[in-house]
Amino acid sequence: MPRTPPVSRYYDVCRDERGQRVIDVQVSGLALLQNPLLNKTTAFTRKERRELGLEGLIPPHVSTFDEQKERTYLRYLKCGSDLEKHEYLRALQDRNEVLFYGVLEDHLEEMLPIIYTPTVGEAVKTYSSNYRYPRGFAVSTEDIGRVEEMLENVSVNDVRMIVATDSSAILGLGDQGFGGMAISIGKLSLYTAAGGVGPDKTLPVELDVGTNRQDLIDDPLYLGVHHRRLSGAEYDEFLDTFVEAVAHRYPKAILQWEDFSRGTAFRVLERYRRVIPSFNDDIQGTGAMALAGLWCACGMKGERLTDQVFVVVGAGAAGIGVARAILQGLLFRGLGAPEAGQHIFVVDRHGLLMHGQPDLEEHQLPFARTPEQLPGWSYAGEYPTLHEVIVNARATALLGFTGVPGLFGQESVQAMLAHTARPIIFPLSNPSSHVEARPADLIEWTQGGAIIASGSPFADVEYAGQRYPVGQGNNAFIFPGLGFGAVTARAREITDAMIMAAALTLADYTRRCHPDHVYPPISELREISVQIAVAVARQAIIDGVCAQRSIRSMNDEALEAAIRERAWLPQYLPLRRAEG
Repeated sequence: MPRTPPVSRYYDVCRDERGQRVIDVQVSGLALLQNPLLNKTTAFTRKERRELGLEGLIPPHVSTFDEQKERTYLRYLKCGSDLEKHEYLRALQDRNEVLFYGVLEDHLEEMLPIIYTPTVGEAVKTYSSNYRYPRGFAVSTEDIGRVEEMLENVSVNDVRMIVATDSSAILGLGDQGFGGMAISIGKLSLYTAAGGVGPDKTLPVELDVGTNRQDLIDDPLYLGVHHRRLSGAEYDEFLDTFVEAVAHRYPKAILQWEDFSRGTAFRVLERYRRVIPSFNDDIQGTGAMALAGLWCACGMKGERLTDQVFVVVGAGAAGIGVARAILQGLLFRGLGAPEAGQHIFVVDRHGLLMHGQPDLEEHQLPFARTPEQLPGWSYAGEYPTLHEVIVNARATALLGFTGVPGLFGQESVQAMLAHTARPIIFPLSNPSSHVEARPADLIEWTQGGAIIASGSPFADVEYAGQRYPVGQGNNAFIFPGLGFGAVTARAREITDAMIMAAALTLADYTRRCHPDHVYPPISELREISVQIAVAVARQAIIDGVCAQRSIRSMNDEALEAAIRERAWLPQYLPLRRAEG
């Protein structure tokens, strides 16, 4: 029987004579110390140091893993700004991945805002000026014809999870050119830390199709290609070539599309979701996260999802993704399609989405209204403004995805009180400087009535002698478990039902464990991800898209046990020199 190819050209994970997992390495000395997947720094045993040519290259003391984590965390605390902390952790990840994830696991709630939103936004903006060490795969317009050949340069052979971005719409920051690679790296860190996907199974990708920012094009230190973005047929050909090459090199991989511009995001998702198993976190992950939070908020009110009227502000990938998810949630709860649509109003820069507006895009059409569909409405201009929509629609829930700070004003928020004593208000834009309303203001304006979740972390609000929890509506509650479940099932497609299963599981977990909260604490992210992974893998089996035969006949208990067993944990394995 032919031997299974090693997971990397530099090492292979196998079993010793006692059945224990060990790593056979093809490199030694400095080359070994410079491989972050293999490097233990001061934790190499004396036997490993002797056999692998490390004696004299590292300090003599053999550190325990706990000692390493303590030393690393104390150094982390000495960093001044959040961006300095981000850069310190990224440097650690590039030096010693197991230690990086060990520290991150111990301090996940504290460090999540540092490695991901909101601090990753600053890392994106400064990516070219702070660049130090290569990570991930970058393909540009200069070499797209050779992408399959270039993928052979990637040292890992069994990639299961890819995050790819063209950096056209990073967070609320817009076009960031090559800097979007920082988002792909940060996202995959959470697939490992929270979802259990091994770091040697992940690949961050930057699709450098150019940038429309002239300041970047003119900057000699900018690391991307210095021309304007591809569009139309040229852009499609670029992505076609990339997808074909990835499917050939990594046939078991799940691909997450990240931070594409509003129109492109939907088109790319629909073009490729059945060509290669893929999903868009900005559309589907955000939708599932928001829907789960809305279900929990309704429970806190003692009401149903079908009792609410939703105003979604921002008609880009996230906003329309959330509107779609709410629609699916209303259908799931028994409403017919026409009735469900009457509960959702989408507002963009022109006002309420209406047919005949300039620049109306295909993905927005299902939520566009006509004047005939607004009987009895009173509005001054051609299209109802946000405030007019809140008043006329009798809104009970308001969600923001605009990146416009302060957009939710006091008058509009207080207008919701005419329709509900407990308005649901989710200003979900990132980073925190772009939030539509600050939680403390919302609590004050509603005298403690508002149920709030924000995209970036905010402290709970103290008002009139009471503490009001502020949920963090973070996609990290969804995508790590969704990805790991899809990887476990070797899903041939990421179905809508798998996305819904993730949302239902998050809502159920929160209601069971934290009934007075919209979202659970970040510290429980690992357990949440396991439960979502089980639900997603089960749904993949039900939907007939599970290619992993070994799990198809498992009951839920066995499936959960299998997922927990497969989840990667930050721990050092013994290293030995490979024979031959």
